[in-house]
Amino acid sequence: MSATSSQAAAGDTDDVLGHARTHAILREGSLLQRLVATDATTHAAVARLALGLFMLPHALQKTTGWFDGAGFAATYRAFLSMGIPGPLAFLAIIGELLASVALILGALTRVGAAVIIAIMIGAIATVHAPHGYFMNWSGTKAGEGFEVHLLVIGLALVTLLAGGGRASVDRGLMRWRPAPGGSVSPAM
Repeated sequence: MSATSSQAAAGDTDDVLGHARTHAILREGSLLQRLVATDATTHAAVARLALGLFMLPHALQKTTGWFDGAGFAATYRAFLSMGIPGPLAFLAIIGELLASVALILGALTRVGAAVIIAIMIGAIATVHAPHGYFMNWSGTKAGEGFEVHLLVIGLALVTLLAGGGRASVDRGLMRWRPAPGGSVSPAM
């Protein structure tokens, strides 16, 4: 047993210094393990992919100008003109892109879902609430309502609670766990 850790298993030491290697393994209750914890369900993967694939074109409109978007510089200026502080505008634009990609890959799915929820709440509060609940199908209002934002928040909450599900990077990360003796091995 290591002299530096009373909970370490026999042989759980650095080969050179003799210090416990518990710092080098994922602990059962570590933040990373809690963030990536998921099961192999298909419904979690469907929710994750639907959210990521829905949000990605919107993010690409803001960052690259694809899909008839304004691109980064124009979107940033528009956010500033709405009174959104520069650093927050930057984080919202880049965060939407990174969160969309993370959701599609299932990498830190819960973080991606939380980012999308924050962005949707911000969009409702700063832009869409004055235009009411419904979208502007007839083109008679000055802007769009927030009904789609609520759907996105609902789907993001499902993803936040369920995790990445089947075929996600999170699932792969979760399969690596501490093994007896201090090494890290795949879960079988």
